[in-house]
Amino acid sequence: MTTEELAARLAELEARVAALEGAPAPGGAGDAGTVTYGGQVRLHGEVAWEIGYDADAVLGLPPAAGVRVLAALGHAVRLEVVRHLLRGPASVAELVEAVGGSSSGQLYHHLTTLTGAGVVEADGGGRYRVPATGVVPVLVLLLASADLGGVLR
Repeated sequence: MTTEELAARLAELEARVAALEGAPAPGGAGDAGTVTYGGQVRLHGEVAWEIGYDADAVLGLPPAAGVRVLAALGHAVRLEVVRHLLRGPASVAELVEAVGGSSSGQLYHHLTTLTGAGVVEADGGGRYRVPATGVVPVLVLLLASADLGGVLR
């Protein structure tokens, strides 16, 4: 990890701590209100996640990590890889077959982008997965993007 990446991660953590310290008590909201999301899903194991942030604190979060995640998900092949991995871990060969049209070299390139953004992780056994802490947030991003794109209307 480069010094620049470490500095960005430290800034992100500091902003998250500051937001948590300044976050309203559960059930309360700051002057700007509260933004929340959560879910309980059983795709490849049971995962529950819920988070709430003061709206002003959300606007104060450093953009670097969010930009990396959105950029990583902003490619059709990477999005299909993530959608496949939300159903369970897979090897590169399984992912090549699932997304079609990509060579294993191209897929490794996409996996590097996804792992660098924290959307996907290697499980150490030659397989990739969406980390448990990322399952609900990624599903929320998929749902929110479909909503913004007019698919849900």
